[in-house]
Amino acid sequence: MKYQIIGKNIKVTDGISSAIEKKLSKMDKYFLINENIECRAVVSVHGEVQRLEVTIFLPQMPMRVEVEHEDLYAAIDLAVDKLEGQMRKIKTKMDRSNGKVSFARSINFDEVEEDDTPKENDVIVRAKSYYLTPMSIEEAAIRMEALGHDFFLYLDEDDDRISVLYNRRDGGYGVIQAENEIR
Repeated sequence: MKYQIIGKNIKVTDGISSAIEKKLSKMDKYFLINENIECRAVVSVHGEVQRLEVTIFLPQMPMRVEVEHEDLYAAIDLAVDKLEGQMRKIKTKMDRSNGKVSFARSINFDEVEEDDTPKENDVIVRAKSYYLTPMSIEEAAIRMEALGHDFFLYLDEDDDRISVLYNRRDGGYGVIQAENEIR
């Protein structure tokens, strides 16, 4: 895995870098890691609180956690624990729903392009586009949880309609589907 460790309001020392890399190497057992997988860790200090944001850019989907703690090394441990928990949860759900299909194959997510350029009047901060692969609503929910988002855009495998899965304020999920089919 390639590591990019960034410090905000803090100087990232060799000790901090090696601790992050050593702890995150535990994630290797959950998926096939190779030298092309990138991991970005952002370490920041806000008063007495240390914050660590870790993003692992998998070809299937990015995995992301954010933790805060008074001790940076404790924050690193918490981040790894959260990532491991996410991976176990996703892997278990995918194994149950896909009849033991491999984890990497079952969450195939092909991102086509991303455009972070500022738009007119800075109204749109970020634009993304990706290829919609057909999937079940259960798989869409798993991906949404893994990304830590409140919504997820996907192509429903049952009726080939563009759908948005979202978290409802009162709990549970909601689905919005386009009326027109893709041709």
